[in-house]
Amino acid sequence: QVQLVESGGGLVQAGGSLRLSCAASGRTFSTYNMGWFRQAPGKEREFVAAIRWSGSSTYYADSVKGRFTVSTNNAKNTVYLQMNSLKPEDTAVYYCAADRDTYSSSYVYRREQYYDYWGQGTQVTVSS
Repeated sequence: QVQLVESGGGLVQAGGSLRLSCAASGRTFSTYNMGWFRQAPGKEREFVAAIRWSGSSTYYADSVKGRFTVSTNNAKNTVYLQMNSLKPEDTAVYYCAADRDTYSSSYVYRREQYYDYWGQGTQVTVSS
């Protein structure tokens, strides 16, 4: 099992940057595929980004591609989401998620149903 704790959220002006962190417990963190999702008020949770345990592949939603970067630091059991050029529509609660099963299709990692472990979320608010 793994426990996830997000941090780094806050209030930022449009065009600004934030870096979210997701700290994971457990010695096998490096074998987990990690995802970031977000949920805006009144909307369903949506995929943002994912990274395979090897770090060899990353995936992004079209809405954040070129602005957000997902990365891991296995020595610190942490996955990051660097968010640049933030827009008001990026306002949401951001969640990190983890799972150990590995699939060849990238589609799997974009689906919240794939992930077994979730953090509690961190609020990101972007003002215009």
